[in-house]
Amino acid sequence: MSDRGRPDRRPLWIVVALLVLGAVALWGSSAMTWGSTRLEPEATGAEVSPALVPTALLSAAAVAAVVALGGWVRRLVGVVLVLAAVAVAVTAVTPGPPVTALLVALAGTVCVAGAGVVLLLRGGAMPRLGGGYQTPGAARKSADPEREMWNALERGDDPTERD
Repeated sequence: MSDRGRPDRRPLWIVVALLVLGAVALWGSSAMTWGSTRLEPEATGAEVSPALVPTALLSAAAVAAVVALGGWVRRLVGVVLVLAAVAVAVTAVTPGPPVTALLVALAGTVCVAGAGVVLLLRGGAMPRLGGGYQTPGAARKSADPEREMWNALERGDDPTERD
């Protein structure tokens, strides 16, 4: 939380940046040549490690989910991201891929796993989409009468006209 009582936005943008970087790295490594298989002499990463492209798409979709969701659902997204990153790391470490392709894939998995861990640890404290806004009819009454007076002034109500 920041000093004004609002959630800190920095972890949210760190998670979004990690997810975007992870998606780009995984997608890029899936298009690189990873070596040969029994059927293809010049197999791409998507052919050697089929989990690269779906995890890249999961990371891209998780950006929208992280921004829109909050609470325990956001933490659940973090668990799914960590599990997907572990699955990609296990399937990507095959004998024979070029070092560059393997490093790009592992960098993508580290980014996705890092985003998942941050969501697990700080997901509940991050701001939600539209979390700071309320319609005038849905505004809650404050227990503090002075705060309620300030809220009325912010809405444009004159508290002296109630008599």
